[in-house]
Amino acid sequence: MLYTVKEVSEILKTNVSYVHNLRKSGLLPFIKLGTYKVRKETLEEFLARYENYDLTDPNHIRQLSDIENRENSTKKNKCCKAAN
Repeated sequence: MLYTVKEVSEILKTNVSYVHNLRKSGLLPFIKLGTYKVRKETLEEFLARYENYDLTDPNHIRQLSDIENRENSTKKNKCCKAAN
């Protein structure tokens, strides 16, 4: 089964532009058959591979645990400063 860029954007609950960014960055490989399409299996592999990652910016991928650790550290520092 093949999905169009629009269908992928609907599945991922994002916009078409973001899906094109994933394609252009090489994170999500597409086939061009008139328009860009991605295999269902490829999309499933992509989702499994990048689980627990922040893909907000496809050119700067970060693990969620790293982000959460930084956010928790920042919150802790703000709390400690407010207490002093």
